Amino acid sequence: MKTITSLAAIALLSSSLLATADVQTQIDELTKEISKLKKAQKSTKKSLSKVKKATGGDNIKFNIDFRNTVDALEYKNNKTGVTKRNSSLLTSRLYLNMAAAPIDGLIFKGKLAIYNTWGSEPVTEQKPFKDWAGSSKATDTIMRVKEAYFVYSTDIGAQPVSVSVGRRLASNGFLANYRENEKESGSPLAHITNMEVNAVMAKLSWDRYVEGAYSKFIYGRAHSGEMEGVFGDTASARTPFAQETTVDNENVDFFVFLGDAYNNAQYQVMYEWAHIFNTKGVRLHDNTKKAASGTADLLALSFKVDGIGDEINDFLDDTMAFASVAISYYDAKNGYSLVGSTDGGISKGYSYWLGAVFPDMITDSGKFGIEYNHGSKNWTPMTWAEDTAMGSKIAVRGDAYEAYWNFNLFGVKYLPSQVRYTYAQHDYTPNINCSGWVAPKEVDITASDLRLAVSYRY
Repeated sequence: MKTITSLAAIALLSSSLLATADVQTQIDELTKEISKLKKAQKSTKKSLSKVKKATGGDNIKFNIDFRNTVDALEYKNNKTGVTKRNSSLLTSRLYLNMAAAPIDGLIFKGKLAIYNTWGSEPVTEQKPFKDWAGSSKATDTIMRVKEAYFVYSTDIGAQPVSVSVGRRLASNGFLANYRENEKESGSPLAHITNMEVNAVMAKLSWDRYVEGAYSKFIYGRAHSGEMEGVFGDTASARTPFAQETTVDNENVDFFVFLGDAYNNAQYQVMYEWAHIFNTKGVRLHDNTKKAASGTADLLALSFKVDGIGDEINDFLDDTMAFASVAISYYDAKNGYSLVGSTDGGISKGYSYWLGAVFPDMITDSGKFGIEYNHGSKNWTPMTWAEDTAMGSKIAVRGDAYEAYWNFNLFGVKYLPSQVRYTYAQHDYTPNINCSGWVAPKEVDITASDLRLAVSYRY
């Protein structure tokens, strides 16, 4: 019996030793594999280091926003009975977005744009248009710079400071981004500024005093005065990039002061004041249009609440509502006219804008939106980047009503889509491109735009 027990113990010990040997062998093999992986990782790091060294450590990221739309348009002059329609305006718009951060505190952002109508026939010799306006309206298939600017941020003592130069993100600004189905808004308040601007900017943060507060100081140029031929018609008499100081075709510069007065993610209050120098109007003695005729001041105050109440229910938590008020003052010089005012007179206009966006209760992330705009006779904001195919509803002199449904097509987040209907009642001359040389007159014109848009964003 003892012999059998001893043999069993020896067998058990032998099997244990064999099992231990197998485990040790597996450990040795794993150790070799880990060593190989570490060598491969080290080699990869060296390769990446060489790439970074060759590129100076700079990397630029790209993403695209490709949108296709179909609009059904109708215009009706109720005084004359004339009605004009387009049942299928087809457009495509491509944004190529760029971003880079070569060092801490310095970023570059850019946006190239192509915006065209299907089947259009662009002519080779067009009438002049602003360099910053070409990408905002459906025209042709030429790629243009919509945005290109850098921002450098640092701290001066306890004060955070940012500076920026370039063509800034000044369209689809605060509140307009919802109706454009865009999560992020541009820099200014869309109520008075919806156009690209070339400018320099300085930003000061006040967050250590008031939650989310900051101010931006912006100076830029919207129009360059006469640059050649001011001393004669012959080629030898041309003076490129120089101008007389007495001509009416002067530079149109602007100063903008804007920012958040308060922003805690649920409640946000924004303000903006814009002052325009040498804005365009009419020289009275010879009825010359687009002459430097005086100054303009635009002011807006906008309030947004993102989430109604404090966790009352999921529907109100996901509901956003806003209200915005704005005024415009156009001050004409003696001998000139601006928005109907003459000889030092002031043209005053006002507008208010209300809206709400709430869950559609149909899709996982879809939202319904409703908006209302009202503008007075002389209301004239800077809305060159038209917010609808039928013209700017934000700039309406009368009333505009809008409803839209933002959703992801087939539930795919890369395919944000929208169905939108806009209706405008123009009680006075429709407001086009901040045209200070047009004196508003009483009209009765209605316009509508039913739009379906499908985008690919990645």
